Amino acid sequence: MIKLTTDLRETVIAIAQDAAAAIMAVYATQFDVEIKSDHSPVTAADLGANQVIERGLAQLTPELPILSEESAQVPWEIRQHWGAYWLVDPLDGTREFVKRNDEFSVNIALIYQGAPAFGVVLAPATGQIWHAMRGELAYRRDGMRDSVLRTRTPASAPLRVAASRSHRSEQTQALLDRMGDIEVLAQGSSLKFCRLAEGTLDVYPRLGPTAEWDTAAGQCVLHAAGGAVLSAETGKPFRYNRRESLLNGDFIALGDTRLPWRAWLPA
Repeated sequence: MIKLTTDLRETVIAIAQDAAAAIMAVYATQFDVEIKSDHSPVTAADLGANQVIERGLAQLTPELPILSEESAQVPWEIRQHWGAYWLVDPLDGTREFVKRNDEFSVNIALIYQGAPAFGVVLAPATGQIWHAMRGELAYRRDGMRDSVLRTRTPASAPLRVAASRSHRSEQTQALLDRMGDIEVLAQGSSLKFCRLAEGTLDVYPRLGPTAEWDTAAGQCVLHAAGGAVLSAETGKPFRYNRRESLLNGDFIALGDTRLPWRAWLPA
């Protein structure tokens, strides 16, 4: 396992900042949008940020493989032997990027033995950075200052519930209806995990498809802040690179893990 050091953290944060600069350079233009085979959008910002991140991580840790949304064609026959690797979403929230609502993020996670060991989430539009190492505290960086993050515990009514701007299924709406006294706040991309980590949101339910690169960095930050990302099926934290598919199952992210989330799930 690669040693998690301050130098590693700061170098990865710098790589994320370089990727954010590439994203914002495209954001300032009249960019084109293409549609990938899975019907999701992709722009020059996605591809440019991916190049920056893959180049930076390859220089930092040449011994570790990299799995990114924009270069995910690594067969399971190879991936299943990875003990540690980088899991990257160079631009999470491309739909929000296209809508120009600023709710998109850069996500870089180090996965070790199936779990996030280190995660960085960066909001290019604001420059804010959320980061955490497994077993340590979670932080939000504003400029040069790091603030320790803690979830809102105990969470009290009305619960502040994150809902995706672009991906709210009928099942998710049914779950929201079962939660009782809540305040629903729309928020794009993996920034939802970060808002949970800093205590401005309480719950983020997702009954619908996501990919492993969508959740890993945010899960690391949220867990370090006292919350959890739990499989709706098993009730256990998400594990990564454990099967051929790179799609996650349904999940619920909690700031206060004592909330009765199972009672909210549709029957």
